[in-house]
Amino acid sequence: MVDERMPQLFSLIDPYVYQTLCTVVGKMLTVETTRGSLRGKLTDVQPDHIVLQVNGTMFFVRIQQIVWVFPN
Repeated sequence: MVDERMPQLFSLIDPYVYQTLCTVVGKMLTVETTRGSLRGKLTDVQPDHIVLQVNGTMFFVRIQQIVWVFPN
């Protein structure tokens, strides 16, 4: 039985986006998000986020916020 007073955590994973991003780890990408675009090296991919290195700064971007990705 689930206690309805407790918050429930769930996330939606897009397996196609995740698998595609895994194939370009280590490559330069332009990533358009709902907040703007980033251009940098994709250093890590997790089911819910990616890590993009832009000019030495690491950005953690939720996959749900990605609109499109373009390999450079």
